[in-house]
Amino acid sequence: MSVDVVHRPVMVEEVCRWLVTNPSGVYVDATLGGGGHALALLSQLEVQGKLVGIDRDEEALQRAKENLKAFLGRVMLVHSPFSKIGEILASLGVEKVSGVLFDLGVSSFHLDRGERGFSFEKDGPLDMRMDTSQRLEASWVVNHFSERELADLLHRYGEERYARRIARAIVEARKEQRIQSTQQLAQIVRGVVPRREKIHPATRTFLALRIFVNRELEELSLALSQIPQVLEEGGRVVVLSYHSLEDRIVKRFFQDCSELSVCTKKPLRPSQEEVVRNPRARSARLRVAEKIQVGGV
Repeated sequence: MSVDVVHRPVMVEEVCRWLVTNPSGVYVDATLGGGGHALALLSQLEVQGKLVGIDRDEEALQRAKENLKAFLGRVMLVHSPFSKIGEILASLGVEKVSGVLFDLGVSSFHLDRGERGFSFEKDGPLDMRMDTSQRLEASWVVNHFSERELADLLHRYGEERYARRIARAIVEARKEQRIQSTQQLAQIVRGVVPRREKIHPATRTFLALRIFVNRELEELSLALSQIPQVLEEGGRVVVLSYHSLEDRIVKRFFQDCSELSVCTKKPLRPSQEEVVRNPRARSARLRVAEKIQVGGV
């Protein structure tokens, strides 16, 4: 099965080139999704090489299991948030790994399915949970947060300049009826945000809600803090981010961590050809750091 059939992974050649330093090592795909990057990585490893795939979406894990069936003897799949990476590896008896990949953000699998509630382009319940077993949904936030809380959330997580205006409109709209669908919310936002940019007026609102509901920034910080402990010397961590908030966290951590050496002074970007093939790759930034070797070379 080709990688593109599973899912069109972003910057797959760059990920494999920077991540694989030991073809017989153990690697972690901390954001497994449908298994696109994992499939490409496994194809470059020797038969002794193994991969641990982590995802908090049970449905994504089932898809990945099918897509990676040719390698299942060398793959360990775990349903969990990646913030538990240290605990996960310990439970599997893995002391150190040769590399860790984080492909942040939301996958095409989520965006293209209206029933998951991630997209303002497809009607569906206002859900946005990556792990459907968790209780908090976006609809609860939209219908219960105060105007001030909503404005703060939109500004902090979406960097939305019209946060106050949107929050006020949401509170007024929900007085008439509960806001339950993605299209309801998108229409409310569209009604108060001038369309002066290329992106849809609701883009930042949906981004902010998704990040908050899934605790994405907190999860990322927790996971990164464990990387120096789980990486072997010379092992690498590769992070693909898609917006400035998460990229800032990665950049700052790489710079401040004394156990890591930054391999990419500036983030790598997808080629124009890739962006044409896969428009969702256009905002991707790839950063790489390596565990410092004691007595280093």
